Amino acid sequence: MCGIVGGVAERNVVPILLEGLRRLEYRGYDSSGIALLNSTESPKKASFQIQRLRAVGKIKELDSKIQQNSFFDGNIGIAHTRWATHGVPSENNAHPHICNNEVAVVHNGIIENYHILKEAQLAEGYRFTSETDTEVVAHAVHYELKTSTSLLSAVQQAITHFEGAYALGVISPKFPDTLIAARKGSPLVIGVGIGEFFIASDVSALLPVTQNFIFLEEGDVAELTRQGVTIFNGDGEQVEREVKQSSLNMHSVELGDHRHYMHKEIFEQPQAVIDTLEGRISQEHVLPSAFGYQAESIFKEVKQVQIIACGTSYHAGLVSKYWFEDIIGLPCSVEVASEYRYRNPVVQDNTLFVTISQSGETADTLAALQQIKQVANEKNVSTLTICNVPESSLTRESDLTFLTHAGPEIGVASTKAFTTQLVALSLLVTVIGKLQKRISERRETIIVKGLQKLPGLIQSALAHEEVVKEIAKNFSDKDNALFLGRGTMYPIAMEGALKLKEISYIHAEAYPAGELKHGPLALIDENIPVIAIAPHNDLLEKLKSNLQEVKARGGQMIVFEDEQSNVGSEDGLHVVKTTTNVGRITAPITFNVPLQLLAYHVALIKGTDVDQPRNLAKSVTVE
Repeated sequence: MCGIVGGVAERNVVPILLEGLRRLEYRGYDSSGIALLNSTESPKKASFQIQRLRAVGKIKELDSKIQQNSFFDGNIGIAHTRWATHGVPSENNAHPHICNNEVAVVHNGIIENYHILKEAQLAEGYRFTSETDTEVVAHAVHYELKTSTSLLSAVQQAITHFEGAYALGVISPKFPDTLIAARKGSPLVIGVGIGEFFIASDVSALLPVTQNFIFLEEGDVAELTRQGVTIFNGDGEQVEREVKQSSLNMHSVELGDHRHYMHKEIFEQPQAVIDTLEGRISQEHVLPSAFGYQAESIFKEVKQVQIIACGTSYHAGLVSKYWFEDIIGLPCSVEVASEYRYRNPVVQDNTLFVTISQSGETADTLAALQQIKQVANEKNVSTLTICNVPESSLTRESDLTFLTHAGPEIGVASTKAFTTQLVALSLLVTVIGKLQKRISERRETIIVKGLQKLPGLIQSALAHEEVVKEIAKNFSDKDNALFLGRGTMYPIAMEGALKLKEISYIHAEAYPAGELKHGPLALIDENIPVIAIAPHNDLLEKLKSNLQEVKARGGQMIVFEDEQSNVGSEDGLHVVKTTTNVGRITAPITFNVPLQLLAYHVALIKGTDVDQPRNLAKSVTVE
C-alpha cells in the first residue's frame, strides 16, 4: 500500500498521475514511482517499452527526476505511493515493479502467500530485485502472458493464485493500448472521461480530470482502453457497473488559508455537524429514515448493540456505550476489530452489529463484518455501518448505512470524522430509544435541541485557540503526558492522548481519573503534564479530588472545564474555560475540540509532520 493512480488517454498522462499522487499524500507513504509505456518508432513499425522512475521520500523527489528526464512521457501509465509493509523504504522496494520489461505492476494490499509463490517462481528461473510481496504479482502475470491472448486473461489467471488483499494496476508493452485493474479487499475506482479512463485508490486523486466514477466491487477485474471500460466479476462474467457522479470537486480538498489540513479540518467541524444533521432531524425529533428505510423495523427488535471499530472510531464507540446504557438502558459492547475477528465471540440474538470507519475500507473492521454476516440469519443479527465514504466496502456490505457527511478528511489524524461519528451515534441512541419507548418525547426533544446548538458550542471552543497555543509551549521539552477523564470523558481523554502521540510523537496515556491510585500516580512529577477534562456533571467533585492527588505530588495540571465547573486556577493548576451549557451528549463532542487544538499546536512546536505523521497511513486497508 498505499496509493494507486493510473490512466490511458490520448494526451501525456504524466502530469495527471503526478497530481493524483499528490492528492493521495494524505494516506501516508515513504516512496513513490511511475511507469509508462513509451513508443520507439522504427522504419517498419512502432514498438513499446516500459519506462520507470522511482524515488524514496516525498513526491517532490520523484517530480525532480521526471523534470530531469525530458523524454519521460506517455499515453498510458501507472503510479504509486508506497507505505512499507514488506521491506524497508528504498528505491528497489518502491512500486511499480517490472518483470523482464514485459509487465509493470502497482499494488495495494498484501499477498499473504507470497513466500510460496516466490519459491515456485525462483524454481522457474525468475529473479527478484526487491523484498516486497508485490514482485510475485509481476512475475505471475508475466508467466501467464506466455500462454494468454490478452493482458486481461493473464491477470485473471494470475490472481487465482493470490491469497490476501490487492488492488492492482497492470500494463504491458505487448498490449500498449490496455490498462488492467483488479480489486479484492482493497478499494479501487475508475474515473470516466471522454476518450480517456483512469484508476485510483481514492476519488480525490482524479477530481482534476473527472467527477464521474465507477466503484469496482469485490473480485472485479476491469480492462481500460481509450475506447471504453469492460468489467468482469470474480466468476469471469462480464458485468455492468453504474457510473456515479461525485459530489466532491477539486477545490474541496485544497488547504485554503490554513497551514495544514488538520487545522482546516478542525475548523470545519461546525459545518460538518450541520451537514451531518441535515435531513436527519426535525425541530424536535430524530427521523428513523436517517438510517435507511428498513431501520424502523430493525431497531424495534434490537436487544443489544455490538460496536466494532479501530483507533479513533473505537473511541467514538466507547463514548456511545455510555449513552446506550445510561440514557436508554440498552446493553452495548465495544471492541477493537482486530481482536474481535480473531476470537470466538458469543453472538446474541437480535444484536445490532455496528461498524464505524472513516474510510469504509478498514481491513480488520471489514473482516469482522464479513465474519458476523455468516451467522446473521440464524441469530437475527442486523448490520449498520457509520462511515464517511459512500460506495465504500463497508457501506456495500451492511444492511443499513449512515453517511456522516464530514467531507474529505486529508489529515491522517482524524478530527471532523470523529466528531461526526459521535453525532451519528447520538442519533442512533435517540432513535432506538424512541422506537423502543425507552425515552420520552420530551427527552428526545432535549437531545435534538442540544444537537442543534452543537455547531455553536464547537465554534465557542475553537475561539480558545490562542489560549491553547500558549499552553502548548509547556510541552516543548516534554516526552510524556497523562490524560484524565471520568464517564464519557474517559474515551475523550483516550482520543486526546491518541492525537498527541500521533502527530507530536509524545508518549501519552489516558486513564479514568478514579484509577490514579491504582498505578498512574507513580508517574506523577513536575516533568509530566496532566491534562484533565472537567465538565459540570455528577462526577465533578470526585474529579476535583483526583486533581488534588496530582497536585499533592507536584504534578503540573491543565484542566479544560465548562463555565459552571469552577475548578479554580492555582499554582500548578492551569484552568481553561472552553465551553458552557453542554449536555450529556454535547459535552464529550465539545470538549474534544481543545484537545485536538492542543495536539496540533504541540506538534508545531515539536516540528513534526502534522498531516503525514511518520509510519502512519490514513486508510488501513491491510492487517
